Amino acid sequence: MKARIPGGMDKNAMMKRIQQMQEDMERVQAEVESSSFTASAGGGAVEAEVNGKHEVLAIRIQPDVVDPEDVEMLQDMILVAVNEAIRKASETMDKGIEAAKGGLSIPGLF
Repeated sequence: MKARIPGGMDKNAMMKRIQQMQEDMERVQAEVESSSFTASAGGGAVEAEVNGKHEVLAIRIQPDVVDPEDVEMLQDMILVAVNEAIRKASETMDKGIEAAKGGLSIPGLF
């Protein structure tokens, strides 16, 4: 399948546009990876913070939710908070990359 060049661009203009898009995508990726994303569970009882690389930076637990008789609930809240923070990071990366692409799509490339 051949790539369609939008707006009748010549090959040089297209290559320049692709290079700019690649630079934009790299910039977005670096920005998102250096950002932090926070989510909570249990009405704020547990909070997780991750960076754009999906590395857990912090887990904060309100002391009043630590119940030795119900460790499973605390574990579940931690999982929910961490997964939601990771989802936020992924969503932000996806949106940034789409914006950097500027609607351009070349099958087999991106």
